[in-house]
Amino acid sequence: MIDTATPGRITSTVAPARGSRVALLAGAGALAAPLFTVAAVVQAAVRDGYDITRHPVSMLALGEPGWVQSTSFVVTGLLSIAGAAGARRLLRGGRGRTWGPALFLLIGVGLLVAAVFEMDASDGFPLGTPDAPLTTMSGHMILHNAGGSLSFFSMIALCFVLASRFRAEGRQRWAVTGRVAGVLFALGLGWAMTGGEAGALTLFLGVAVAWNWIAAAIAGLPRR
Repeated sequence: MIDTATPGRITSTVAPARGSRVALLAGAGALAAPLFTVAAVVQAAVRDGYDITRHPVSMLALGEPGWVQSTSFVVTGLLSIAGAAGARRLLRGGRGRTWGPALFLLIGVGLLVAAVFEMDASDGFPLGTPDAPLTTMSGHMILHNAGGSLSFFSMIALCFVLASRFRAEGRQRWAVTGRVAGVLFALGLGWAMTGGEAGALTLFLGVAVAWNWIAAAIAGLPRR
């Protein structure tokens, strides 16, 4: 771009425009976690028959109001994919430059799979469903669980990848809290998968802690 105010002087708006685009993509990725968390908490409070200690958040996609949770999966999945593009630029050079963006992308893909394939009704939800656990799973529930697992394990791994990045940069508090978030989510996920008491709640809390830490971490990365 030619600066008309100073003849012969050449200036460029490419770098500022690129920086704004990176900030927008990273902000989209950071927005996914709090948006998902708030949507889940609000629905859990208003949906008749829903018990967050017994019913996974994914079951909110069942029934007539289920479109709200399905939309939450889609929106946060797309935001996470956008965040992957932002992370690719923010993590350029240094640790996590490859796996960081890849894991962000896998989180988004898993959420989109979970949006397309629903869980089976069970444990009295939605209202009118027999109050008993499932004995068999449908094909769409198996695919839903596969998508959810892809997102869950990617979140856990991303906590450790970003923590390693922060440790290399000398940001010890971020490094420690990232590892703690990853461990807490792994423990909550393991407890839920083994049928532990209030497993659905521990799973949700694990997601909330780890994913929101990731959101804060990506928002706090320096714009390069």
